[in-house]
Amino acid sequence: MWERFSYYGMRALLVLYLVNGLHWSDRDAANLYGTYTGLVYGVQIVGGFLADRFLGTRRSLLIGGAIIALGHFVLAVPTGAMLYLGLGLVVAGTGLFKPNVSTMVGQLYAPEDTRRDAGFTIFYMGINVGATAAPLVTGYLAATLGWHWGFGAAGVGMVLGLIIYVWGRNTYLPGIGIDPPGKKVGGDTSASDSSATRRILALLLLFAFVGVFWMGYDQAGTSVNLFTDRHVDRHIGSFETPTAWYQSVQPFAVLVFAPIFAALWAMLSRRNREPSTPTKMALGLGLLALSFVVLAMAGRIADSGGTAGPWWIVAAYVIQVLGEMCVSPVGLSYVTKVAPVKYASLLMAAWFLATGVGDKFAGMVAAIASTMPAEKFFYLVGGIAGVATVVLALIVPWLKKATIRRA
Repeated sequence: MWERFSYYGMRALLVLYLVNGLHWSDRDAANLYGTYTGLVYGVQIVGGFLADRFLGTRRSLLIGGAIIALGHFVLAVPTGAMLYLGLGLVVAGTGLFKPNVSTMVGQLYAPEDTRRDAGFTIFYMGINVGATAAPLVTGYLAATLGWHWGFGAAGVGMVLGLIIYVWGRNTYLPGIGIDPPGKKVGGDTSASDSSATRRILALLLLFAFVGVFWMGYDQAGTSVNLFTDRHVDRHIGSFETPTAWYQSVQPFAVLVFAPIFAALWAMLSRRNREPSTPTKMALGLGLLALSFVVLAMAGRIADSGGTAGPWWIVAAYVIQVLGEMCVSPVGLSYVTKVAPVKYASLLMAAWFLATGVGDKFAGMVAAIASTMPAEKFFYLVGGIAGVATVVLALIVPWLKKATIRRA
C-alpha cells in the first residue's frame, strides 16, 4: 500500500511540476514522464533476477523500499540537479520492490491452497488504497505548501511501510521471503517443447496488446492530467480542487469494482459462461477506446473556448478502470497459468516490461497532444485502442488454441 502511495503520489505531480513549476514544454515533460514510468516497470526484470539469484525477496523489499524513500527525499530538495537523481533512485528502488512483493504474497500459500485468489484480491485492493490516498495528500501539500512537500510526503509513506514490515514480519510472516536464493519450484515438466513454445509465443503476442492498453491508460498522468489542469472546471463552490486529486479516481474505482468483477467472473464460471482471458482483454481494450470518445467530447468543448465539466474526466477514468479489471488482474493470473514453469518468472517480468514499454509510448504519444486540438488527439488515442481491440478479437481463437496445455 505504501509503495503505491509513493508511486501514485509521484505520478500525480510529476508532469504538473515540470510544466507549472519548472516551465518545461508539454512535449519535454511528457517524454520524461514516459521514460520514468517506462523504466519503473522495465527494470523489474533486473530486480526479479537479483532477488532470485542473490538477495531473496525479504532483502529486496527492504533495500528497494529504502532506496524509494531516499529518492523521494532527494526530490524534496528544490534544485534541478536533484530531479534526475531522485527519479533514478525511485526507479531503482521500485525495480527491487515491486516484482518481489507480488512474489512474497504468493509465498504465503501452498500451491493447492484455495485462498490464493482471495489473498491476491486483498493485496490488489490494498495497494489501491495507497494509490487512492496519494494524489489527495501529495496534491494538497503541493498546492498549499509547495511541490517539494508533496514529493517528500511520498517518501514518508514509504518509510512507514518499511517500519510496519520490519515490525511485523517475524510475527505475521515467519519464514516468508527468506528462501535460499535460486530456489526453484517444480511443476509443468510433462509439457512438450512444442506446447511450451506455442504458449510462450501466445503470451508474447498478448503482451503487445498489454502495451497498447497502458499506452492509453497512462495518458491519465500526462495529456489528460494537463487537460484537466487547463480546461476543466475544478471548482466546488469557491474551493478549487487540486488537479492531482483527479488521479485518485482510477484507484478508488478499482476498490469499488474489483470485488464486483471477481464475483462476476466466479458467477459466470459456475455457469460455464466465463469468457476466456484474451476475450476479456479485448473487452478491456474496447472500454479504453470508449473512454477516449468521452474525453474527445470534453475536448470539443475546450477547443470551442469553453470549460469542460469535471464529470467528463471522472466518467472517462471510471470506464478505463472497467477496462483495467478486464486486463490487469486477469492478465497476471493468465501468465501464471499459461507460462511453462521454468520460464514463469521471466515471463512475469516480461509482463511488467510490456507495461513499461506501454508507459514509454504513453509519454511519446502525449508529447504530441499540444500540437493538435484536444478532440482530435483524444480520438487518435481512442482509435489506436479501437484498432487493437479488433485485431485482438480476431486472433482470440488462435490464442485459445495455442495456450491449451498438451502433455
